[in-house]
Amino acid sequence: MEGGKEQGMLVVTGLMAHQNPLEQLQAKFKEVENGFKAWLDKQSMPVEAAVVTATGAVQGAAIGALMGTLTKDVSSSFPTPPQASLNHQAMASLKQAQALSGAPWVQARNFAVMTGVNAGLACVMKRLRGKEDVQSSMVAAFGSGAMFSLVSGMGGPNQAANAVTSGLFFALIQGVLFQFGQKLSQPAVEDMYYSRTRSMLNSLGLQNYEKNFKKGLLTDNTLPLLTDSALRDVKIPPGPRLLILDHVQSFSSTF
Repeated sequence: MEGGKEQGMLVVTGLMAHQNPLEQLQAKFKEVENGFKAWLDKQSMPVEAAVVTATGAVQGAAIGALMGTLTKDVSSSFPTPPQASLNHQAMASLKQAQALSGAPWVQARNFAVMTGVNAGLACVMKRLRGKEDVQSSMVAAFGSGAMFSLVSGMGGPNQAANAVTSGLFFALIQGVLFQFGQKLSQPAVEDMYYSRTRSMLNSLGLQNYEKNFKKGLLTDNTLPLLTDSALRDVKIPPGPRLLILDHVQSFSSTF
């Protein structure tokens, strides 16, 4: 009995030794991530918001530092014009360019504030409203945009107005992206009415004729009613028509 256990342990150890090191690292990271999320869900809202904000800020700082390093050489090649010779619009444009092409530590600060505020507000809104929706996402984006404008000095001397404008812009963009992502993640409504049709055509190797069914509005509910003339009306050739009708007749009890 003990020998069998030892042999089983040796087999498991051998399998682990032959496992891809990258897969082991990914599995370990996933385990730590799941444990962290489970711990975070048990915390109070202030603790969770603080931890999420700090985590988001660290990630944003890393991204900002990398961007600052990549854009440092580019921004240094452009001469800085004397500020006295610039009007208010030109000065605002210069500020915006500097906000997006500063030194690595400046970019790290700007992006840390932006991503940290966004993550923290999103966490608070989710706790308060009990769900993640477009309103919560836009509130978080507004806060992050406003804070990014304040810390970066983007837009000129009127910081309050620029913060509101930047916040509204960020919220608008986030709202559009959120809605677009929702539409992409949801299946097309019409596909719900052709699931059995698609399965039948795939099994017969006739998947190219799905568009013909949709064009003629031959939904799943019409499968038991299919006739040769109905398939001919949607321009399906004689051979595929025979296969489809034979399949429908053979499986009529399942429709």
